[in-house]
Amino acid sequence: MNNKKILKVIILTLILFSALAIVSANSFTINHDSIDLTVKDNGILHVTETLDYKFDGEFNGVYRDLTIREGQTIKNINVTADGAYPVLKQEDQDGNKHITIYLYADAAHTQKIKDTTVKVSLDYDFTNVVTLYNDTALLQYNLWGEKWEQDVGGIDLTIHTPGTGNTIYFTPENLIKSNNTDGNTITATTDSISKDEVCGFVLLMPLDDFDNATYAKKINENGKEEVLKSVNDGKGWENLLGTIFLVLSGIPILIPISGLVVYLLYGREPKVSYDGIYERDLPTNDSPAVVNALVSSSSVGMPDMKGFEATILNLIDKKVLNLEKQENVESDDTDLILIFNGITNELSDSETKAYRILEGFSDDDGKLNLSELDDKLSDSFNASLFSQQIDYWKSIVYWEMGENGAEDYFIDKGPELMSAIGFFGIFFGVVLIALSFFLGIKNILYPIIGGIFSIVVSLIMIFVPESVFGHYTEKGKLFQLKWRNFKKFLTDNSLIKEHPPESIVIWKKYLIYGTALGVADNVYKSMKINAPEVFDYSDDLFLYHRYDGSAYMANAYSIGNQTSSSPSSDFGGFDDFGGGGFDGGGGGAF
Repeated sequence: MNNKKILKVIILTLILFSALAIVSANSFTINHDSIDLTVKDNGILHVTETLDYKFDGEFNGVYRDLTIREGQTIKNINVTADGAYPVLKQEDQDGNKHITIYLYADAAHTQKIKDTTVKVSLDYDFTNVVTLYNDTALLQYNLWGEKWEQDVGGIDLTIHTPGTGNTIYFTPENLIKSNNTDGNTITATTDSISKDEVCGFVLLMPLDDFDNATYAKKINENGKEEVLKSVNDGKGWENLLGTIFLVLSGIPILIPISGLVVYLLYGREPKVSYDGIYERDLPTNDSPAVVNALVSSSSVGMPDMKGFEATILNLIDKKVLNLEKQENVESDDTDLILIFNGITNELSDSETKAYRILEGFSDDDGKLNLSELDDKLSDSFNASLFSQQIDYWKSIVYWEMGENGAEDYFIDKGPELMSAIGFFGIFFGVVLIALSFFLGIKNILYPIIGGIFSIVVSLIMIFVPESVFGHYTEKGKLFQLKWRNFKKFLTDNSLIKEHPPESIVIWKKYLIYGTALGVADNVYKSMKINAPEVFDYSDDLFLYHRYDGSAYMANAYSIGNQTSSSPSSDFGGFDDFGGGGFDGGGGGAF
């Protein structure tokens, strides 16, 4: 890595850590909320709410927004704080009672709070929040609304009612950890609730408990049946959603089953008459790029960079390209310089294209230092151009295989189908998990497991080699078997020792096609052992491997590739019965 790259990495790292420091400099959490509600027989609801804040960084205080509906009032507001000195300010804003609580670290109110925990208690009287029908009294109350800045770690709820015989319904039920009624006292606890969730309850109380309810909202009609219907509808919807998502959780099991079906339909190979153990001569006269595409590439029919590199070596062997070494004084390394001698009529279209791609990055003197190619491809324009040209070269190789391209050798309907299934499976898994959280599904563990299973299995299916779900034709299968046996010969030093090449020309072919098959290092090592005199032979092809030209190309391609790619506010899910109740409001810190 050169100094320029090191400097870029250092600068990016400093920017990243600076951004993280800014983001994390001031943050707060709401660890817990205790809500104590006292329903008085005159209709007043007395609320005491204690929020447990943890502050990281310096803050001025907190605020609380309480929604006030038509006819409702909030009065007798008091605030206390454990861990700070509070100053209360309140104002009416667009149907909200906006309560600002400044918190100070000292009694003189001169120092802001910083890196501390504070329990803020707020109590007030709420009028016309209880609704009296002809047959029941109703309190509809959201413990948590959608207007909060942060999640809450959990809520402890206590409700004191004028009498007994109460019935309470919570929504969503999956957020409620415990719920108990003892006489005229109801207690409940919740799990953690996210800032965009609504959690609340509907409380039905005997109408006789409110003989003189001057501070309650009165509606001269029966309401109990409508309330219960809405509650049951809400529960029915929750149960229906739970059932739907339970069924959806089982759908991902169809992905591996579909993989088996696709394999049985498209993945089974034809039987051919061939029993060779190894091949010591080139099995066919095809170019190294074609051999790479059909035998060694992960995407059968499309060559990879080993195929491109083998093509360059073939051009060097044909003397269309020359290679010379040059000592780099600055780095103490040996640079490899490609010299472009011009295109001849003997070259195939793919070889001509490969020549042109590298020539496009050469200097004015018609030379290309391979050690500097990665620097050129670190430029986004060059990287994009290189990537596009390589893709075009791959398509040329594809159609050089025959009139029907690679389809004469390999049928890829199966891999295409599995890719589509895989991408759908990933999308399905992500949506399943996201909707489970968003809709507050009961038994959320099942859709989460189903979603994760869908994503993981789909990723596996996408990255499984194409040869698993696709199949070779008889022609392609014979081609593959022969060239794989040739690859086996190249990687078995004992076989090469037993049947050594008869000339330097054969060694060069071994090196070129060994590169295409991904075993060039094995060939190079065998040359050192079985033909050390080769290294006295001055040939550009051997210079390429001796001075690690493959590493230059791989690094350049890697850098070039990286650079180019470079709910509503309804009351807890229940209906708004007659405009009463409280929607949970919101709050935060500043």
